[in-house]
Amino acid sequence: MSLTSRAAVSCILVLMAASTASASEPLVHAHAHNDYQHKRPLFDALAHGFCSVEADIFLVSGKLLVGHTQFELRKARTLEALYLDPLKQRVTDNNGRVYQDGPQFTLLIDIKSDGAKTYTALHKVLVKYSEMLTTVVDGKATPGAINVIISGNRPQTMIAAAKTRFAGIDGRLADLDTSKPSHLMPLISDRWTSHFGWRGIGPFPEHERMKLKTIVEQAHQRGQRVRFWATPEREALWKELATAQVDLIGTDDLSKLQRFLKEPK
Repeated sequence: MSLTSRAAVSCILVLMAASTASASEPLVHAHAHNDYQHKRPLFDALAHGFCSVEADIFLVSGKLLVGHTQFELRKARTLEALYLDPLKQRVTDNNGRVYQDGPQFTLLIDIKSDGAKTYTALHKVLVKYSEMLTTVVDGKATPGAINVIISGNRPQTMIAAAKTRFAGIDGRLADLDTSKPSHLMPLISDRWTSHFGWRGIGPFPEHERMKLKTIVEQAHQRGQRVRFWATPEREALWKELATAQVDLIGTDDLSKLQRFLKEPK
């Protein structure tokens, strides 16, 4: 790439960052599922006020590449380039927050390759961004602008044993009774269709509504947040999630969820 081309690319990135710096109000419950599949990864989510994004990663030749499958991977689409570098710029521009005076931001990293090897490489990368990340040293957590949570192939024993870490573990419903502290397992996530039969059409069965309420209450008592994936993109279902105080509502349709969350309830 020529110097002129590089300058042009840098200029575009700066303009993109500037345009999202004045994004709409932050929506603390909005989670961009498979965020990297949008036209502008991260930037589209920020422009819609999302406070949580999800990126799948593979370890390839020492690089953390973002994509849902290995066939989608490109050398330029690294975790640093798509997420960590622009987030660092946002935090710098907004006096230590992703959104000016806004809430903590969640970067959910789904490991698709070998868990232990990928996490080892990821930890080395996160060290370079430690100033903006929630950090845990000897069991004491210091909140940062961004909370990194590891999903997918989670090397839980390795993460838990680290003296210093910059990421927590994405738990499952089976972990609701865990003895792990919330700074180690700050989020409980699971597949909606594995635990609930309702798909957002017709009335929500009362026994399922009570089950959802109990799950959220149990997690919140331990200082954990709750998220479900594979939720149908229906507002009736989102309404029940919001009513039950599910913390992160995931979507592939950023505009639709933004409109829903901003509507007077």
